[in-house]
Amino acid sequence: MNQVYENSREFAQKMDQQDPLKNYRNEFHIPVINGKQVIYYTGNSLGLQPKRTRSFIEKELKDWELFGVEGHFNPKKDNIWYHFHTYSKKSLSAIMGAKPEEVVSMNNLTVNLHLLMVSFYRPTAKKYKIIVEAGAFPSDQYVFESQLNWHAYHGGNKLFDPKEALVEIAPRKGERNLRTEDIIETIQKHSGELALVLIGGVQYYTGQFFNLKAITEAAHKAGAYAGFDLAHAAGNINLKLHDWDVDFATWCTYKYLNSGPGNVSGIYVHERFGNNPEIPRFAGWWGHSEQERFKMKKGFIPMEGADGWQLSNVNIIGGAAHIASLEIFAEAGMEALRKKSVLLTGYLEYLIKEVNKEEKIFELITPENPEERGCQLSLLTLKYGKALFDELMNRGILGDWREPDVIRLAPVPLYNTFEEQYQFSKILKESLEALKQK
Repeated sequence: MNQVYENSREFAQKMDQQDPLKNYRNEFHIPVINGKQVIYYTGNSLGLQPKRTRSFIEKELKDWELFGVEGHFNPKKDNIWYHFHTYSKKSLSAIMGAKPEEVVSMNNLTVNLHLLMVSFYRPTAKKYKIIVEAGAFPSDQYVFESQLNWHAYHGGNKLFDPKEALVEIAPRKGERNLRTEDIIETIQKHSGELALVLIGGVQYYTGQFFNLKAITEAAHKAGAYAGFDLAHAAGNINLKLHDWDVDFATWCTYKYLNSGPGNVSGIYVHERFGNNPEIPRFAGWWGHSEQERFKMKKGFIPMEGADGWQLSNVNIIGGAAHIASLEIFAEAGMEALRKKSVLLTGYLEYLIKEVNKEEKIFELITPENPEERGCQLSLLTLKYGKALFDELMNRGILGDWREPDVIRLAPVPLYNTFEEQYQFSKILKESLEALKQK
């Protein structure tokens, strides 16, 4: 049954009163600009700071002060640094829909993408193509380009032409989003030469959530691996990576997972690969067998599961911030967060359409089907463009501008409210009226 919305403050307040997650807003610091609390719509770029983060970090700073290097092993500590990478596993596995041994926090996203491609992009003269979405985030594009050039010319022999190896799927002419059937058809078309399908879980520009299960099934039928960049999906979509049979994935934690600017990434590796010591990988000492690690011997013996892809010991200070936020996710639960997200994003969409009735200012380029999006709406500006974005910013709306003409808004269920969506619609009208007068 579709939710029936009303364009009134009373309705928005009623929705907030009935919201079982309403108290989690108090867990976060809301930015104040020009003396006024903003409406924060950029959790898809940087999540807000949980209030408990400071205490988590200060605890590790105090332990460093008290124990020094012994903080790694001292049994008086309740979170021994040597095992710090394990403390996020339970929460991460619930968020990603994986087994605890299939996930681990480590490195940064682009580093992890390179490391995973070492293991899962192993081209031959026959099977060498990678299918990606056109307009992928630039960092991913650079990874694809450099990986293809490395494999194509490494060793002095040209194994394949890197210009022909990257297959980019774009929406049909006149459309803004990719159709699942077009992705699958492309996989089937290139199956004889296909080595890897590697796309974003949620497209950063349009906010489209792809059908990861169907894409994975098609890739496997073509004899290829399926991997995903989940930067905009982790903590946003209720993922089921293990059940969908996804081979590998990586994500950042500073967007919806609220772990702090530039903080740690994470990886998922399906268990069928995690216990295979023969799979190629770039190794580091923290991925080496825990029982053998301090013997300092040659010969890499990988830890079981995703842990075997680790390179270095954990950044404890950043890791503490990560765990602080994951604790909130464990309390709230992804099922409840996703349920609110659908309602909250739907309400914002409804209100924007109400404004659009008076004069068509926007084109929504995010799918209207809630199953095909997370908590982001991307608005193509048909009038006013950057001037409208700036006007909104001046009135306390902290959104995101993407060239050449898109405003991205991400109403995050942990800390955004229904009344904020109503307030935004009023500010939007005021901003448009102000621009008309100029």
